[in-house]
Amino acid sequence: MKNFMYLLTAVAITWQGCTSSAQQEETTRATEVVPVKIMPLAQSAVRPTLKLSGQLTTDDETLLAFKTGGIVQSVLVKEGDAVRKGQLLAALDLTEIQAQVAQARLSLEKAQRDFTRVSRLYADSVATLEQFQNAQTGLAVAEQQHKAASFNLEHSQIRAAADGFVLRKLVSEGQVVGPGVPVLQTNGAKKGNWLLRAGASDRQWAALTVGDTATAEVDAFPGTPVRATLTRKSEGADAATGLFTVEFSLKPTADKWAAGLFAKLVVTPARAQKAWAIPYDALLDGDAQTGYVFITNDNKQALRTPVEIQEIQKNVILVSRGLESARNLIVTGNAYLKDSAAINVINP
Repeated sequence: MKNFMYLLTAVAITWQGCTSSAQQEETTRATEVVPVKIMPLAQSAVRPTLKLSGQLTTDDETLLAFKTGGIVQSVLVKEGDAVRKGQLLAALDLTEIQAQVAQARLSLEKAQRDFTRVSRLYADSVATLEQFQNAQTGLAVAEQQHKAASFNLEHSQIRAAADGFVLRKLVSEGQVVGPGVPVLQTNGAKKGNWLLRAGASDRQWAALTVGDTATAEVDAFPGTPVRATLTRKSEGADAATGLFTVEFSLKPTADKWAAGLFAKLVVTPARAQKAWAIPYDALLDGDAQTGYVFITNDNKQALRTPVEIQEIQKNVILVSRGLESARNLIVTGNAYLKDSAAINVINP
């Protein structure tokens, strides 16, 4: 029993000694001065590259519809067909609209007869001025009704507005459609006026200027870069995505493009921006957007500072926010630092 008590006493003394040693070591580390190297911080004008993506389209995509409603008699094209300007693409059953035109023509003929008769009577002082004016008005109304009916007849057929291609066929023969319901979607891709419509964040939108040049590459045709030019920036964000729409004009390559093809853009804005260029070693726990660095304003204490990354380039990292009040950046020795740690600058 005595031996057991001696053993417990020895273990307790040993544990107390180990605990004291660990606490002492931790205290020593906490008060240890870490040697570091620093560099002064200053903003510089940089032109970070912007990477965008979007889809190919044209500046004249059009949804074609009938002016009047009715039964679709024929759709003469299919999706992907090439069309020429003025080519007949679809038509309604004209039975009803032709009857309306005939009624309007008969009403016009009657109004013309009435006006001729009343004019003669008015000239002989048999008809009154009021009767003459009413006949004159009736003729004018009949003429306009006939014009409207003829206009509706003309637009009961759909013709191509320009040379291009059929993108979508939205109805079939025998289907009943209302006025203005889209029947076909076409574009003028034959002109070669291609656009790349992409979504940009608020910062990307602010960095871009109309006229900026870019390099585009269509995913379906890798290895064939195309020069693009920014032609339009939207003045409001899309409610669904929260992104701003930007449009780049570009000329097609020898490959045949199609509306909806996915493409990537690399833009170097003409307008320079202010940013801090820092070495890779200075950034800790960084990703494509955020990270943190250690700075010092008095060369005696290290301060942990979160930063916002603008771009990761080949040799440096561009920081857009977080270093506004910083004087010096710690570039070596930062892996051993904690916030508010004491430092010894070895390259003052």
